[in-house]
Amino acid sequence: MVSQEQAQQILAQAQVYQQQMQSILAQKETLKIQQLEIKKAIEEIDKNKDEHVYKASGPILIKSPKEDVKKELSEKNEFISTRLQTLERSEKKVKEKIEELREKLNKE
Repeated sequence: MVSQEQAQQILAQAQVYQQQMQSILAQKETLKIQQLEIKKAIEEIDKNKDEHVYKASGPILIKSPKEDVKKELSEKNEFISTRLQTLERSEKKVKEKIEELREKLNKE
């Protein structure tokens, strides 16, 4: 049987993992929103018949070739996808650790 002190340590560890999980989920949500914005921006660029579009650079708009902007957005989207995959692996590991702690508490 788990002593009260051990149980408190396990619960404290579980809280740390829970905070990590919340952080991971918040980051994933932010990245998914960014992906959606990129997708919409690419759709708008595709609708545009001009060879140039304006992109924001700090507080100003800069006229840029449409294909260059589209390429930048696609590269950013790839980076976000990779980051999401990393976060999903981290999320899985944290879930496993939380489950291990749960089993420890229930087992003993």
